[in-house]
Amino acid sequence: MGTRAARALAREGARVLTIRVVPCLDIDAGRVVKGVRFSGMRDAGDPTERALAYEAQGADELVMLDVSATPEGRGNATETVRRVRAVLGIPLTVGGGVRTIEDARALLEAGADKVASNTAAALEPSLLDRLARTFGSQCTVLALDAARRQDGAGWELVVRSGKERTSRCAVAWAREAASRGAGEIVLTSWDRDGTRAGYDIELIGAVTSAVRIPVVASGGAAHAQHMLEAVRAGASAVLAASILHDGEVTVGDLKRALAAAEIPVRM
Repeated sequence: MGTRAARALAREGARVLTIRVVPCLDIDAGRVVKGVRFSGMRDAGDPTERALAYEAQGADELVMLDVSATPEGRGNATETVRRVRAVLGIPLTVGGGVRTIEDARALLEAGADKVASNTAAALEPSLLDRLARTFGSQCTVLALDAARRQDGAGWELVVRSGKERTSRCAVAWAREAASRGAGEIVLTSWDRDGTRAGYDIELIGAVTSAVRIPVVASGGAAHAQHMLEAVRAGASAVLAASILHDGEVTVGDLKRALAAAEIPVRM
């Protein structure tokens, strides 16, 4: 195992000894959707059916993001969260449209275990402090979307479901979010999202070196080798969407491949 992978496990602490494989459901109007670089969305099925299938395949957790909540200026569709939680037995992280403590409380009461914020936290960083104080860092997740700067010098924060670049340093924002109480970061590369070109390993390495909280790598996975690279770069968990939605692999396939590479996973 690489040194960064070892550090990832150390960050998780004794309570978590394995690398997590996490399917992601992007939700729009109650349906699972998937696109490339947050656009060109296509229907990918019913969220309840997808959640059940991925749990049966051995998923450790599930991330569910309402991708139209922020662009439409509304809260998260809690009825979809309730419907998924009614059949799901694994931890569930929910994001999209989380602007206030009340938004987060509604999602937690609907069945979320953790609540993720992106745009609202970027616009008002103290939201993370309030979420952590109210619900605990273990429930507070930063959804960080990052795009490589046009000059190639680092990455900038992207908000509003990929529609707006902020010029703000993504790595510095990750560090600040952790200091404000975020207990985990779901780190998505805008450049790699949906492309199946592999995770942005340099981005993962930069963020995991800057924080001491778990980082979930997202954006670009096509196969287990990409996940192995992300773990070796420091990720504590690896997220996948389109390759699972399209039935190219199962969560079990990915875990077996990681286990064969001596990465500790829960089988």
